[in-house]
Amino acid sequence: MTKHVTISPEEAADRLAIRELIEAYAHCADRRDAKGQTALFTADTHFVVYMNSKDPTPSQELHSREALAPVFADLNQYAATMHFLGQTTILTLARDQGTGETYCMPHHLTIAGEKRRLMIAALRYIDTFVKMDGAWLFAERRLYVDWIEERGLS
Repeated sequence: MTKHVTISPEEAADRLAIRELIEAYAHCADRRDAKGQTALFTADTHFVVYMNSKDPTPSQELHSREALAPVFADLNQYAATMHFLGQTTILTLARDQGTGETYCMPHHLTIAGEKRRLMIAALRYIDTFVKMDGAWLFAERRLYVDWIEERGLS
């Protein structure tokens, strides 16, 4: 059985703020708010994508907030997206830094004429968070793709 510990109101507020940061990322992605999504990261952020979670070599690696804009704008190729967030586990948390893992299942809809296709992925984000000027931001976000399913829709 899990042992429950008492946490301070400050830690509870930080944990909630980190969860809201993660939710804002998904919300901005689905609303095509690349500017808002980019603002969730530090200026010197590190964003790494592993299209095959079992391969230690990244598929893509970016080293600044500005480098994220085209990645987020790439979502415009889809007619619609919906990022379902699963559990977020805060692994470490200190006054101004933390780490965590979040599960996500994005659904990406493509429409080409009469054909509609849906791509669903199983993702895990391994994050490093920092608190700057009272706000939590992503300092590093590593995206791992565990599997992808594609299917036609009626």
